[in-house]
This record gives sequence, structure tokens and C-alpha cells, in this order.
Amino acid sequence: MLVYPSSIDLSSRTLRLLTGQLAARQVEIGTRWRRLTAGRQALPALAHLRCGDTYAQIEAGFGIGIATVYRYIREAIDALAVLAPSLAEAMRTIREKAFVILDGTLLPIDRIAADNPYYSGKHKRHGMNVQVLTDPFGRLLWASPALPESTHDLTAARRHGIIDMLTVAGVKCWADKAYQGAGGTIRVPFRGRRLKRWKRRHNTSHAKIRCVGEQAMATLKGWRLLRKLRCSTNRITDIVKAVLVLHHASA
Repeated sequence: MLVYPSSIDLSSRTLRLLTGQLAARQVEIGTRWRRLTAGRQALPALAHLRCGDTYAQIEAGFGIGIATVYRYIREAIDALAVLAPSLAEAMRTIREKAFVILDGTLLPIDRIAADNPYYSGKHKRHGMNVQVLTDPFGRLLWASPALPESTHDLTAARRHGIIDMLTVAGVKCWADKAYQGAGGTIRVPFRGRRLKRWKRRHNTSHAKIRCVGEQAMATLKGWRLLRKLRCSTNRITDIVKAVLVLHHASA
């Protein structure tokens, strides 16, 4: 296999953060020796998350076995996931915003047609549903645990407690038509084809506000691993948490 040098479009802060977490973990479990130092172990994990590099590519690039690559990446993701804020913790920042934008996104996964809970009739593919909260400038504030894509956005928002927490905090939230009937402080556009002029104007202004939230979706998909996940669905929530932590570290 040919090997060539590459780059990861992340700031050095992300490397320092992950290196520190891995070093602390090694001290905690009493690791005496490893093939790679904590700093070198962080690099393949970042390459996997950001660039979507496969285990085989990392094996060749770093000169370590596939099993070692798997253990290193899993350990790095677990070390980052514990740092991710819960929704209650994220509310401290959210309360300071004039409003937030709520939207759901599909993270494609590698599944067969028989896996019905993960199939999205809207997108015609298998995936996981992740709810995302962004600020008025489209900056990613919080991402929810992943649910099977067959879960409706409104159901997912209720299950995560997003609507209740935003309502209790009195924070206005703009969302799309999928959240019709959410109530509380959730603002959604009018549905229907033959709307009155003032309702059409309302929908236009609503769309201008809500479209800013698409920047957060682009931020998530900028981590190429999330464009097509080929791991166990039980690991996807931790991967999303790890990405969120690294994103905030590099912001």
C-alpha cells in the first residue's frame, strides 16, 4: 500500500484537548507502555472523525495493527463523549440567546432494507435522527443523542425534553413544519397551499430566520465520518458527542 502525508483541517486546540484527555485516562487506568504516545494516539482519532479515514488507512499511515487502531479510536471517542454537555447544561448558554433554531438531521448509516426502524421514508435511506439547536447566527449549541430515523422530529424533540426545557426557560425557538403542534415557545410556519397574504409573509420571514440553522447542519456534515456511518448504532450517540466537544474546542 502506498502511504502519503496528509493534513487535518482542525486547530491545534482540538489536538491538545484530546491529548490531555487521553493522557489523563492512561494515568487513571495505569498504562505503562503504548505503541503511540497520547499525542500520536489523538491524531488517528481526529483523522477518523474529521476526514473519515478508514481503519486500514490509519493502520498503514501510523504503522499499527487494525485492532490497535480500533481500540485507540474507541478510547478517544469515549474520552471526549464524557465532556459533552447535557441539554440541562447547554441551557445555561441557551438562556442568554435572543432565540434558538431547532432542526433535525439524518446521519446516514450502513444498514440493509430489513432494518425498518432506521429507514426514513422522507429521505429514502437508512439513518439516525439527531436534533440540533443553534443560535441566531447558525452556531451549533447542542446536539441530541441519536434515535432511529423512523422517529418523527416532533417525537424526538419531546423525548429529549427540548420543548419542555425551552418553554420553562422562556426561550423562543424557530422550527420547521415538522414540529407543528409542539406548543410552548416553539414557532412554526403556517401549513397549507392557499394561505392568506399575511400568512405567506409570515412564512417567508420565518424561513429567512430558520435557514440560518442550516449552517449547523453543514458544520456537522463537515466531519466526514458523519456522512456515512458504518459502525454499531449504539456508538453513534458517543460519536456525535465527541464531534460536538471537538467543534466547541476549535470554535
